[in-house]
Amino acid sequence: MNALTKIEPATGLALLRAPFPPNQISKLPKPTKQQTEAVKNDFKKGVRCKICGTWHHPEVIHLDYVGHAALTDRLLDADPAWSWEPLATNEGLPALDRNGGLWIKLTVCGITRLGYGSADGKSGGDAVKEIIGDALRNAAMRFGAALDLWHKGDLHADDEPAAEQDRPTPQHDPATPALITDAQRQELMTLATAKNIDARTLCEVGKIDAVKNMPAGMFDKAKQWIAKQPKRELAPAGGQASDIIDDDILY
Repeated sequence: MNALTKIEPATGLALLRAPFPPNQISKLPKPTKQQTEAVKNDFKKGVRCKICGTWHHPEVIHLDYVGHAALTDRLLDADPAWSWEPLATNEGLPALDRNGGLWIKLTVCGITRLGYGSADGKSGGDAVKEIIGDALRNAAMRFGAALDLWHKGDLHADDEPAAEQDRPTPQHDPATPALITDAQRQELMTLATAKNIDARTLCEVGKIDAVKNMPAGMFDKAKQWIAKQPKRELAPAGGQASDIIDDDILY
């Protein structure tokens, strides 16, 4: 690599679109109503989760999300002078809407975009902090922050064929396993999307870095695994969108 080909690190607004490292991605348990009621009625039906550290139903799925501190750190790196303000005020205080949510303006690098946050019926000081953090994450998403975590599916799937045209065709190494074809990848993503299973989940289950890099010999097992999965609940509006896999079935 020489001075002409050296890639400069992202700065400013471009930095907001850079993926967050694994150590800055947290896990949020998202139990169903039935799971919550089951543990509420019988505490012993819950477990101390090894993923998030909280007590909940053993079959609860988790969502990937970027917390308030990690997002604030990224905003400061992108623009030390970033700021936010409530969209409306009432007697000097932020005005909550009829749903208990707050609209805000987030300004980064001189650009202002809107965001919305809520605490899902909670009250008190912790609820206010949760509303602000949720609104900041929602507004930062408009700048591209943690966009891959908000999206279910392969966010740039349609970009891959065009990108591949510009790359030389690699020579296959017999010692390297063949990978699934584009058609097989599309088939897997179609089956997974029908079950509300995203690309990140498939990668975590198969221990691969991208669905397109799945070994060809894993294709049939992946299809069988998807077929066995129950249809998952979609993340609520304002929630992050990547599910953590079930631990009992690995392909």
